[in-house]
Amino acid sequence: MSRDAIVDPALHRARRQRLLNALGDGVLLLATAREAGRNGDVLHEFRPGSDLHYLTGFPEPDAVLVARRIDLRRHHATLFVRQRDPERETWDGPRFGTEGAVRRFGVDRAEPVAELWKLLPELAPIGAPLFHALGRDHEFDRRLLAAFGAVADKRRRRVWPRHPAIVDPLPVMASERLVKDRAELASLRAAAAATVAGHVTAMRAARPGMFEYEAQVALEAEFRRAGSPRNGYPSIVASGGNACVLHYHDNDRRMVAGDLLLIDAGAEVDGLTADVTRTFPVDGRFTPAQAAVYRVVLRAQLAGIRACKVGARWDSAHRACVRSLTRGLVELGVLKGAPHELVAENAFRPFYMHGTSHWLGRDVHDVGAYEDAEGNPEKLRAGAVLTVEPGLYFTAGDRRVPKALRGIGVRIEDDVLVTAKEPVVLTAAAPKSIADIERVMAVRS
Repeated sequence: MSRDAIVDPALHRARRQRLLNALGDGVLLLATAREAGRNGDVLHEFRPGSDLHYLTGFPEPDAVLVARRIDLRRHHATLFVRQRDPERETWDGPRFGTEGAVRRFGVDRAEPVAELWKLLPELAPIGAPLFHALGRDHEFDRRLLAAFGAVADKRRRRVWPRHPAIVDPLPVMASERLVKDRAELASLRAAAAATVAGHVTAMRAARPGMFEYEAQVALEAEFRRAGSPRNGYPSIVASGGNACVLHYHDNDRRMVAGDLLLIDAGAEVDGLTADVTRTFPVDGRFTPAQAAVYRVVLRAQLAGIRACKVGARWDSAHRACVRSLTRGLVELGVLKGAPHELVAENAFRPFYMHGTSHWLGRDVHDVGAYEDAEGNPEKLRAGAVLTVEPGLYFTAGDRRVPKALRGIGVRIEDDVLVTAKEPVVLTAAAPKSIADIERVMAVRS
């Protein structure tokens, strides 16, 4: 069975019911991802689309869900899937087919995906709203409108509508996905554990003379050993000045003594990903300058985590980190002046140019609104998970910075669950204090 199959019909039926109740009367139409070519006849590794996987646990490409609410406790779900095909299965592995979709995944009906456009007008009559996100897949949208248009052409003497009213379900879907249920939190904890194991392994493997990609191999091999089938996003393994490149992905520099190594990487489990950054010295000991910068960033991160409380603005962590980092920049001799005035002037921006947080879940930058309709920051809700990831970046040629600090880049990132009480750091087991990092690195692999 595919590693992406989540066979829990009761769980997925409950999620669909909650979503359909929130959407109201109408029909939900939702497609998963399709296989995509990489080059020649080679395909990219397939990963199920996050929304359909959340609602069904079904792991195969080209699947389409059509679901409608019957009442507040019942709904009807039809899943369109690839048919069984012994010849293709010889090459690509077994498929669930229509029978397997009903038997294993608990939908009410399953049909071959090739029949979708013929059956859709029956399942989604024009008189009811159609909950579908236009613009994600232009070919799918074209075929959707053509299917309804064909019905309208047959009934043109009645001035039949060309298509039902189409309503975007993504804002409601995002609100539902923002708050994690018990199953998702269990998967996030497993992803966090795998991610922590990978970062610890990389700390113990790294040393001067090694290429960045060798540390990456150690990290990602541990992800796999810990049960993660893939990364949640491409790993950033950035040594020396590369740590000042926020989305550095070459990972091919040879590390030297005295370097810091910044690793931003997360393991995915059951379709949910962790997202952790740790920065550590490749030779196992921080220099005084590195330690000074690191302490400033760590102090800011801890302040940001404390701010992640129910009812607070979603950007409370960022605001707390900016205040703390700006005070630290004054202490480091990078800025001069009163910290509160420097914050108001955005004087920190040359050295801290990104946000502190984003929602986390099935996508590393997960769905969920950051502002309400009036443009005000959303409030943190219990069950939401977000990152807290402040950093400081001093490029090697920046003469505004004391010479000892030039070339130092530090980011520290953890995954934080908002609860009715105190915030819970899901990735707290990843060594973070200077003492803990140096202690872990003293036991080298």
